[in-house]
This record gives sequence, C-alpha cells and structure tokens, in this order.
Amino acid sequence: MSKQTIIINPLDNVAVALCDLQKGGIYEGVSLVEDITKGHKFALRDITKGENIIKYGSPIACATADIKKGAHIHTHNVKTNLSENLEYTYNKVPTDLKKVKGRKVGVYPRANGEVGIRNELWIIPTVGCVNGQAKLIVDTFKEKYGTAGFDGIFTFTHPYGCSQLGDDHERTKLILQKMVRHPNAGGVLVLGLGCENNQMSAFREGLGKVDEARVKFLVAQEVDDEIEAGVELCRQIAEVIKTDKRVERDISCLKVGLKCGGSDGLSGITANPLVGLFSDYIVAAGGTTVLTEVPEMFGAEQLLMNRAKDKATFEKTVKLINDFKDYFRRNGQTVYENPSPGNKAGGITTLEDKSLGCTQKSGSGPVEDVVFDDGFVTHKGLNLLNGPGNDMCAVTNLAAAGCHLVLFTTGRGTPFGGFVPTLKIATNSDLAKNKSGWIDFNAGAVLETDFDTQLEKLIDLIVETANGKPAKNEINHTKEIAIFKTGVTL
Repeated sequence: MSKQTIIINPLDNVAVALCDLQKGGIYEGVSLVEDITKGHKFALRDITKGENIIKYGSPIACATADIKKGAHIHTHNVKTNLSENLEYTYNKVPTDLKKVKGRKVGVYPRANGEVGIRNELWIIPTVGCVNGQAKLIVDTFKEKYGTAGFDGIFTFTHPYGCSQLGDDHERTKLILQKMVRHPNAGGVLVLGLGCENNQMSAFREGLGKVDEARVKFLVAQEVDDEIEAGVELCRQIAEVIKTDKRVERDISCLKVGLKCGGSDGLSGITANPLVGLFSDYIVAAGGTTVLTEVPEMFGAEQLLMNRAKDKATFEKTVKLINDFKDYFRRNGQTVYENPSPGNKAGGITTLEDKSLGCTQKSGSGPVEDVVFDDGFVTHKGLNLLNGPGNDMCAVTNLAAAGCHLVLFTTGRGTPFGGFVPTLKIATNSDLAKNKSGWIDFNAGAVLETDFDTQLEKLIDLIVETANGKPAKNEINHTKEIAIFKTGVTL
C-alpha cells in the first residue's frame, strides 16, 4: 500500500492510519508519540481540553484532556458533543446530479408493474411454531422435484406470530405480508398453524388481491399431512413460475438498499464513500437507493435534512429522527450509547464519528422521500427508511420495503445475508482476502487505485448480480430474516 495515512478533509485536525503505525514514525509531517492501530486517529497538532475533534470536516467529539500532537485520539481522551434534544432547521443545499448513461439488466417483470431480480419460490410461516414444517416442505420438494426452471425454493423462519400484542403483532404481520408481495418471489406458499394470533384469515385480508396461481395458503391444523399438502401446493406454484423469463430493462428499475455493519475506521474512507458514489450514479440514471439505520444518522442528521427535496420531506426526516429518539427514551436507554465494541476496536470513537461515515453511503443527491414502517419505497431517487441499525433487522426492513438487493459495507466482516441478495463490501483488503467466502467486493482497493476505477467494477458486480450471479450469502445459503420487536410478548 502506497498510502499509510489520510486526512479526509482539509479542515480536519486528525489523520487516520491506513495501516498499523509505530511510535516515532513521521506521517503527515507529524512525529507519532505512540503506536497507532489501523483505522485509528492521531492528532495533527496540539489540541486543548474542550476543543473539538474535527474529522470529515465536522466535529466528531470534544477533547476531555489536553492531547499532544502525534497522540492517539480515541475514547480515552474525547467524548461526544451530542445531547438528547436538538432543534433542526431546513437549510437546503444544492444536490443536483449530472445525468449519466444507464446500464441494462435482465429482470423478471411482474403483473403489478414491479420487476424481480430473482424468480424464487418462498415458504413464509405466519408463526414460528411451523418453522420445522416449512423446512421439511422445502427439503421434501427439492428431493422429489428439484428446482430446475426457477431460482430455488426457500423458507424464512422466525420465532414470532403468536403471543404478541399491539405494535409487535402488527409489525410481524406487516413484514410477512410485504415479503409475500416482494417481486423477487415468483410465487409464495404462506404456511400457518391455525391457533396463532397471526390468523390466516386476517393475514389474507391484509394482503389484498393476489394472483392465486402464485400465492397459496395452507393451515397445518386443517389438513391430515401438512408436508404432503405443502409440497403439492409448491409443485403447483413451481409449474407457473417456470414460465417466467428475464427481459432487458434499464438499471433505473432497481431499488438498492444501503447498509453497513461491523464498521471500522476505514468504513467512512473507502467502502461507504464508494457506495455513495454508486448511489449518486444510479439516482442520476433514474434509479432508487434506500438508506436506513436511523440511530446511525444521529450526529449527521442535519446534513441529510439539508438535502431534503422540499420542506415537507425535511419535516418527515425530523419525525424519523425524533421518533427513534423517543423510542430510546421510552425504554430508558441513552440515545447516544453507540458505537459498539467492535466499532471502537476498529477505530470509531463516537456516534458522530460513526454517523458521518455511515451516511456517506447516501452520496450527495437529494432526499426524495422518507418511508415509515407501513410503507413501500415508491419514489425514485434517494429514500430514507425507518428502522434500527441491527444488521438482520435493517436488511429485512430494506428488502420488505421493496429493495431488490442490499449493499452491505463492513470492516470487521459478517456472513449474514437477508432474503434478497446481500452484497458484502469490505472496507479493507485484508478482510477481503481473509474472508473471501463472505466478501463480494473489496473497496479497500480504492487506496491502491482510485474511486472511479472501483466504482465501475462495483457497477459491473451489481449488474451481474441483478442478472442472476449469486451473492456470497446466496452461495452460502445464508438467507435470513429478523423482525424488529418493540412491544410485549405474552
């Protein structure tokens, strides 16, 4: 690696180590007074107690003690500047993006006008009690009929659907209903038990009109052999979806989720800015991206608010932020108790540090809409989506809102994948090399080449994935869901 350190913004009073640095070494004209681990920060000048630490051109913390030039800056000598309550103002900034030439992708057109990038058969349990039966139906079907002619049969198990009250019950039902309607599924078998809170009759009513040749329902307590009945219904669905064919469409038809997990000090330097460039590219081409992880907007939210396309979208963004802060308070939790131990080990010091890096995935385009729990992404361009930072919940929310695939940046690495293709983008080359079975793309290469080169490669990968190339999570059979839970379980 030619570069060993980076100053992200000319206003910064810190630099970030791109590799492990030894005490006494001179970097950015500064002699280090202690060792600095990769991803961590050191002071470019003497900083006095109470002075702001500047990274990304913005304050990420204030010093809790005098810090010498060349010293390590981290949780031991700084603290967050954030407070519980903030007043927001709409200071609109220019967000115009230059038009770009799009690319072509092969997708499955659906009757409702949506398109899918997979043509899969899904079994969706309404309640955790039938998880085992759903798995048996999948295994029996594959053994008896195979999956030639479509992209596979899968079930997505969960522990919910019964003994839930209020918002929890409604959220479980809503997420599962959204999955039934997802265009990556050519067909769906909804499998219930019969005595659960998530009753099939109410579930069907909430779905609205469906294609009965592609969406079928089975209540296990109402048949003698639910495995045999389920396999037969799946056979009927499979015969229909085998006739589906890919057609060529512009890349603007895609909805792409943006997520990070297991972040490190390079997340905001390599992978997240690269994904931000992709977001700007596909938005400029007429497509759609979706940013979630509301708690990881705290500290950078005003920057997002200033990019709102109009005052109404600004107000929705304020509501998005404040509602999530209220959720923390209702449960007696500190709003800014973040980042995680893994984040800190990787060099992220405060929530401002994390959020300013995290939100770079959104690029520089205008915020077109804000989507809450009961909504789908319907606006082209950059959208914000309600939801937590938890990896599994966030990817589930993105997919349930309509995303065809998710770009998942990571500095620490994770094998997790959602019910749509989940492309793992490493922040550093060591991770990409050591966990090649997990990682789909190495954004650490921007330090050895440049962003433009890697952006073209990332676009190529996304086009290939949309065209059917399996993501690593698909190869590893890691396709899971997690439903965000906030209420009471009986």
